[in-house]
Amino acid sequence: MTVRITRRRAITVLAAAAGLPLLLKANRAEARLYRWEGTTLGAPSSISLYHTDEAKARAAVTAALGELARLEAMFSVYRADSSLSALNRDGKLDNAPVEFIEMIGRAKSLAAITGGVYDPTIQPVWSLYFSHFTQPAAPTAAPAERDLAAALALVDWRGIEIDAANRRVSLARPGMAVTLNSGAQGYITDKVAEVLRAHGFANMLVDMGEPRALATKPDGSAWRIGIANPADPSRAVTEIDVVDKAVSTSGGYGTLFDDAGKFTHLIDPRTGQTAPALLGVSVVAETAAVADGLSTAMVLAPVERRQQILRDAGGLSAIFVTPDGVAATVTA
Repeated sequence: MTVRITRRRAITVLAAAAGLPLLLKANRAEARLYRWEGTTLGAPSSISLYHTDEAKARAAVTAALGELARLEAMFSVYRADSSLSALNRDGKLDNAPVEFIEMIGRAKSLAAITGGVYDPTIQPVWSLYFSHFTQPAAPTAAPAERDLAAALALVDWRGIEIDAANRRVSLARPGMAVTLNSGAQGYITDKVAEVLRAHGFANMLVDMGEPRALATKPDGSAWRIGIANPADPSRAVTEIDVVDKAVSTSGGYGTLFDDAGKFTHLIDPRTGQTAPALLGVSVVAETAAVADGLSTAMVLAPVERRQQILRDAGGLSAIFVTPDGVAATVTA
């Protein structure tokens, strides 16, 4: 069978799309919208910024895309030449980039805060599910218990060893592997936003898989973001206005391993079981790096721990949705 991948980007960005004027008056100059679309770590991504000089806007976006390419070369689990792939292949990474060490540190910190509900070393279990459900025989049941137990034995965020002074990251046991798919997109969003800000731009929506709104639109209105319906991610189940905040969404429906949607890409590191397909969680935070990762953790966290995890990790709110609408909202 073919695994259905719609990506974890479960946010429909409504701002800078239908219904948004492309020309606004700002500081007596005409502020025009410049928009770039592409992919980041395999997910749809975009930059929407207002400008009064298109040449400067193009130059800024070109610089931002250079930063995107540089960071993708570190964090991509799909590229054989990435820093992450080298770590997973060799069990260690010498001369690790500063940003890679920072991102690994962030992942370990979130794992500690959540008590392992979020664990970046879940990759061996994800790989097991993927290889199992892409067999020609098209299985409909979960992987064998012995195989799942063997993969789970390799999952332990405490086995990631960081030697920042010597720029070295290593894994404690052979077979361990790390994924930063829940975290790196938000981190890249923030870094790209920093580049655009350094070029003098203030009013923008940067979405490298997780959207971050910087300031308002030039007319003073907020950026409006739609939270996807888990049953149909192309449609919004609710909308929120965002100013100087980031939103990250996770949901099992991002990748379905089986046709019935019983097995999804969000896997509980404690049990090896997957999250339900028709539940989505959107986390709002000051930065995309904080929101990303937290949204995955909130999908898997026990109800009674949601608020504490959100608060300790620096999130502001978490919106839980089903195809019927908003099921719950948790605030820090």
